[in-house]
Amino acid sequence: MSKVWKIAAGLLLALLPFLVTGCSGVRKIKDIQVKSVGVKYITPTSQRSAEGVLLLEIDNPAMGFTLSDVDGTIKLQNREMGTFTAGELPLQARSVQVYELPCTATLSESVSLLEVLTLISRRSLEGFTADIRLHAKLKNGMGKTLEFKDLDIEKLAK
Repeated sequence: MSKVWKIAAGLLLALLPFLVTGCSGVRKIKDIQVKSVGVKYITPTSQRSAEGVLLLEIDNPAMGFTLSDVDGTIKLQNREMGTFTAGELPLQARSVQVYELPCTATLSESVSLLEVLTLISRRSLEGFTADIRLHAKLKNGMGKTLEFKDLDIEKLAK
């Protein structure tokens, strides 16, 4: 075996404990949980849109990363009620924290403001679901776009 290969093999053996530790952090990504969702505030910006801040309690047993390019659709009984977009959200490694996520929501054309006010007055999220698409980026720049379909908003908000 040449000298270069011996040096490479020696480096690999020396780095193996660090690589294994790093991989266990990657395996924990599947264990990330959104524990609760709340609303800090909502400010109407027009008759069909609003800006606000969501409160997300996230249990992240994995490494730190950043969520970006968040967008989605809110539905009631499979009827599209509106869409939303949100900015970047850096998540701390191995922590349970409440994060503030600024976002913008826009009503679908088939939904009236009066209908939304009626839904808000009933104070129930039963039947509401969300489809969400987001990009998760590690500190080293690697990332992946993730999609979630039909998330039950009532269960997340508890």
